Amino acid sequence: MAVKKKKKDNDFSSYVKWFWILILSGIGAVVLCILLAAVGAFGPLPSFKEIENPRSNLASQIITSDHQLLGKFYLDNRTHADYEELSPHLINALVSTEDERYYEHSGIDFEALARAVVRLGGAGGGSTITQQLAKQLFHNPANSFLERIPQKFKEWVIAVQLERQYTKQEIIAMYFNQFDFLYQAVGINSAASIYFNTTPDSLSLEQSAVLVGMAKNPSWFNPVRDTERMKERRNVVYRQMVRNDMLTQAEYDTLKERPIQLDFKREGHLEGLAPYFREYLRSYMKEWIDEHPKPDGSKYNLYTDGLKIYTTIDYRMQKYAEEAVTEHMSNLQQIFFKKEKDRKYAPFHNVTEDEIDRIMERAMRRSERYKSMKRAGVPQDSIELAFNTPIQMSIFTWDGDKDTVMSPLDSIRYYKYFYQCGMMSVEPKTGFVKAWVGGINYEHFKYDHVKLGKRQVGSTFKPFVYATAIKQKHYSPCFKVPNVLTCIEAGKFGLLKDWCPQNSDHEYGGEYTLKYALANSVNTVTTYLMKQVGPEPVVRLIKEMGIEDDFDVQPAIALGTVDISVYDMVGSYTTFANKGVYNEPIMITRIEDRNGVVLQEFIPRSNEVMSEEDAYVVLDLLKGVTQGGTGTRLRTGSNYSHLNYAVTGAPYQFKNPIAGKTGTTQNNSDGWFMGVVPNLITGVWAGCEDRAAHFGGTAYGQGATVALPVWALYMKKLYADEKLGISKDDFERPESPLSIDLYCADNDDPEEEELPKPSDNPEFDY
Repeated sequence: MAVKKKKKDNDFSSYVKWFWILILSGIGAVVLCILLAAVGAFGPLPSFKEIENPRSNLASQIITSDHQLLGKFYLDNRTHADYEELSPHLINALVSTEDERYYEHSGIDFEALARAVVRLGGAGGGSTITQQLAKQLFHNPANSFLERIPQKFKEWVIAVQLERQYTKQEIIAMYFNQFDFLYQAVGINSAASIYFNTTPDSLSLEQSAVLVGMAKNPSWFNPVRDTERMKERRNVVYRQMVRNDMLTQAEYDTLKERPIQLDFKREGHLEGLAPYFREYLRSYMKEWIDEHPKPDGSKYNLYTDGLKIYTTIDYRMQKYAEEAVTEHMSNLQQIFFKKEKDRKYAPFHNVTEDEIDRIMERAMRRSERYKSMKRAGVPQDSIELAFNTPIQMSIFTWDGDKDTVMSPLDSIRYYKYFYQCGMMSVEPKTGFVKAWVGGINYEHFKYDHVKLGKRQVGSTFKPFVYATAIKQKHYSPCFKVPNVLTCIEAGKFGLLKDWCPQNSDHEYGGEYTLKYALANSVNTVTTYLMKQVGPEPVVRLIKEMGIEDDFDVQPAIALGTVDISVYDMVGSYTTFANKGVYNEPIMITRIEDRNGVVLQEFIPRSNEVMSEEDAYVVLDLLKGVTQGGTGTRLRTGSNYSHLNYAVTGAPYQFKNPIAGKTGTTQNNSDGWFMGVVPNLITGVWAGCEDRAAHFGGTAYGQGATVALPVWALYMKKLYADEKLGISKDDFERPESPLSIDLYCADNDDPEEEELPKPSDNPEFDY
């Protein structure tokens, strides 16, 4: 018996010995693997410099003048958040769920690691927050389990190095900044914005629990696709917070029943405010980067270097501008569709069927579909067949994208119907661009009608002729000119034949003051002034006012036959509102690197063009446009029902001084309105992409109908937001006595000036 007992004791001792051999061998193997990882046996480790400055792709940010984020340029949609900018709920949820002993270990939690090994991961993994950060910073996903094993050992080494280099708070901030929450929400700043439309410091307990819950596996625990699964995971976070005394049981019992509530909004270049401006800024920054290298000679990367681009755009004003464009252009489009319904040649006017065919063929050849088929070597007849074959497609409507069946060629003609719009606002005293709307819908119409688009400006050019005459001849607004058909004879100013423009209403007789003539766009008076000063001084003047395009120096420019951008037109009008000094429009105030170092500050280019008195006289003329001329719609009480309510939002009934000018080009292809108050100039252009597409009559097609309502709706919104401080005052009068008489009535009463009273009748302008 004693022998058997001794044998059993020996067997037990043997088991114990082998147990400890296995344990110690395992520990030894782990230690050996860590040592091997530390010396680079499993591949290179990040250097001290890389640990000290881990490389993260940071999005470049576009920041408005009122400190709002307008957009980003990025490969990874990540912007940095400091620890102090993180909600305490977020920090507590993360530590409770991912690493309970976070503040006690130095990168590796051996207790959690042992538990994970013994239970084979059934009670949670053993990775600490620091190890997870090491994986995010320095490792790509492993392709196999065997590849993952050496990665794990390297992460332990890197985690210890990170803990030596950074504080616990810095590591938590780095973790949240690095994590990819899906839907281009890289980092906590983007995640808070995309999922909850908030900032990291404002995240609630419920929102924080959702985002921390995603950390386990964002693809599986996706709150957009599966709210129930996400709710279960969120409640796990809550239970961990209860376990770690971050939450009471009573709070948990209440919170666990609540549904997941998101305010989900994707971020991308197609979404958000000012897409046309942001695209312009992208092209501008590419040139800026080429001209401004880093200190080491390398180039900045717009998408990864985390530049901060501080712009002059006001977030609120941009929002109001886009709302105004949408409200009016959607209404105008409905009326245009009705007017053109059942017309054979719609939406085109004053062209033959052959000309329409050529228009459509050119449009087809410019399309990406056509270019793609050409590159693929598709025969021309097959391309034409494809363009005439109906297919399923999604098309733009003002009520949202619509699925339909039509041929690509029919879709091209369909889009020819759409009225486009370009709009820009500038502070005249600074040149700061406050709003920029380049079109009606960036996703479907990417061409920018503020900077790239140039269209005939019609009567909005006439103030330049008047300004030249005032500057050269010292004419008064009261100066009278006979309303007779006026010709500039052949041979003068290089003309090959007589030039005798007619009035739009074909009415003549009597004489008009300059103020009346500009207010009502009387062509005979503009022709008379052009005859007095000549086209060369006018062209010289507009070049000094920032319009540097090359024009044919001929008298016809007086009636706005030249193509000019909205950007240049608005910029030029700063001269009138800024006491004769032109301020070049400016969009950026400064650019900083990711560390806040200022790389460049911007100031507008200025040019003294005319005297303060001359500028003030021009403003006085332009005020007449809205007092009794073609801009009277800003003041009348009519809703313009006789125009199918095409004057969107009327009546406006503005009472404050407004300098303005409408413009309408030949056949109503283009409609303009330039509106000026003391501290804001806004220009609006509206028209179809193709100049042959337009309203058939001037009542609907003129600038006072297609463009002026956008300005009016916009200004109504600005005035309603009193914090913006948009002026309702009159323009500042020069301190020195005026040498030019402004008041044309005998009693010198400005209220008795020779202007027609506001009328509800349509105004016509060319």
